[in-house]
Amino acid sequence: MIDLRSDTVTKPTPEMRQAAFDAVVGDDVYNEDPTLKELEELAANKLGKEAALFVPSGTQGNQIAVLTHCQSGQEIILEAESHIFYYEGASISAFAGVQPRTINGTRGAMDPELVKAAIREDDIHLPETGLICLENTHNRAGGAIVSLENMKEIHRIAQENNIPVHLDGARLFNAAVASEVDVKTYAAQTDTVQFCLSKGLGAPVGSIIAGSEDFIKKARKWRKRLGGGLRQAGIIAAPGIVALKTMVDRLVEDHENAKFLASGLQEIKGLSIENNVDTNIILVNTKEAGLSSKEFLIKLKQEGILGVSFGPNTVRFTTHFDVTREEIKSVMEKVNKLF
Repeated sequence: MIDLRSDTVTKPTPEMRQAAFDAVVGDDVYNEDPTLKELEELAANKLGKEAALFVPSGTQGNQIAVLTHCQSGQEIILEAESHIFYYEGASISAFAGVQPRTINGTRGAMDPELVKAAIREDDIHLPETGLICLENTHNRAGGAIVSLENMKEIHRIAQENNIPVHLDGARLFNAAVASEVDVKTYAAQTDTVQFCLSKGLGAPVGSIIAGSEDFIKKARKWRKRLGGGLRQAGIIAAPGIVALKTMVDRLVEDHENAKFLASGLQEIKGLSIENNVDTNIILVNTKEAGLSSKEFLIKLKQEGILGVSFGPNTVRFTTHFDVTREEIKSVMEKVNKLF
């Protein structure tokens, strides 16, 4: 199978497997795992933040950030199709007791003026605005890069109103590589950042939250409360170190493969590309072919190709480390034969 469902399906490299085998470990709940400490220090330095915390998943990382920043009864501002709002099981309400205030964005980017207007006044009838959440790259916008200028302006507005900014940067390194902007520069427009080790960077498990030392101290307790306290976690942290040291620069290959695939599929009658392909995600529309996304996926699976439905007539393909240019060519050939 040529698996284009997500960059989460990547397998750990031989170097990652060896690093896991050789890892020096200790009990991380006691803060005694040296390999995990090394990963957290490396991640904090990469992002230009004071401290970092390893968490089992990106969703848990985002939820810990909301729980740490906010109080029950507050409201958070976020884009209407953001991952935190769309794909995390209403966790912000179920766990943190906050309600979302959604803003329709353009390619994942919220208009700063709309963000400013959404900040609540001091009124007994209204919830307090406790947090503004950004997402970069933006998943449902097709891996779109939210511009540095947009992030700077929203961060400025947030600072003027004493509201923290959290970045769901699950694929932040994709944005940095594609835009040739240092990841620290993006992170500087936020108070806290979450990024995934287990997507394009190819590690088998885990994400990182980064922020101030005080924030991470509080976040560590929330991780424990959510059952995320880990023991000999160096075994899973070691591949994350390898990922940060060796897998960032090669993300450009995934972006090139995505653009190559999009250009080929665009030429097939009945298919169209919905997004500007900034990074490693392609959104393919099947409406003109007379197929629903699910019908199209069934046909693809019969040809040994996997994707995911992103709407009634939208299929998402995601390129990653385990998909070669030759396999991308094979996908284009097989889809062309179908039509």
